[in-house]
Amino acid sequence: MGAECRYEVAQAAYIKLVLHALKHRCSPVSGLLVGRLSDDDASTVQIGDAIPLTHSQIGLLPSLELALIQVEERFGAQGLNVVGYYHANERYDDAELGNAAKKIGDHIFRYFPRAALLLLDNKRLEELLKGKGRDLALQLHTRDLSKSWRQAGLDGGNQLTIKEPSANVLLLDYISSEKWQDIVDFDDHLDDISKDWLNPDLFK
Repeated sequence: MGAECRYEVAQAAYIKLVLHALKHRCSPVSGLLVGRLSDDDASTVQIGDAIPLTHSQIGLLPSLELALIQVEERFGAQGLNVVGYYHANERYDDAELGNAAKKIGDHIFRYFPRAALLLLDNKRLEELLKGKGRDLALQLHTRDLSKSWRQAGLDGGNQLTIKEPSANVLLLDYISSEKWQDIVDFDDHLDDISKDWLNPDLFK
């Protein structure tokens, strides 16, 4: 089912997950993707927000379950669901989707069968830092009929798009002002509950 889907990422979600990865460049970074199926096309998943979770190793732990419950309670009233997960590897040269990310994807897939896993491309992130990047710094992975997660688009297809084409231009402005310092994730919130990991004021 996942291979038939298209995924449209809102500019705010894309910028937020990239800034999260840039803030913790020497750590594995992860978060949840929130969205809905398009009203106009049920084969398109609209990813409207990215919720930063951790900058440490994570599995299906109580903290993840707690985060999922809170996100579902917060966004469910708006008709939104957890539709996927994003991850950035710790090592610059690691472009593989790890088992922990796949297990979290499997967990989300049980509730949303069109779930997406987005893996940040560390080399493209470095290009963005140098002000040279224009391509999306993401790889899309979807679950196929064999229940395995596979990278989409290797056949030349383009299942992943950004809703606003100018997203990278705005992102470069945020990078030049080191906006990533303002990102708060669930790890930060657990250390200091006054910090809002939903980042409502990030773009104000």
